[in-house]
Amino acid sequence: MAYTAAKAASNKKSDEKYGQILLKPYKAERDQIRAAAAAAGQSVQGYILQAVRERMERDGENGA
Repeated sequence: MAYTAAKAASNKKSDEKYGQILLKPYKAERDQIRAAAAAAGQSVQGYILQAVRERMERDGENGA
């Protein structure tokens, strides 16, 4: 499928809603995270975000 101008515009609009955080775990830890996410039936991003949200809730952060 060709990358159309409409698709580029859609991607740009979607990307404006998100921020980025770079994570650089050691390779062995990366592999453990990937395995844990797969075992939980989640993507790596979903797994990490869930863990962060749970930690923030536990620590009393408002998440905003």
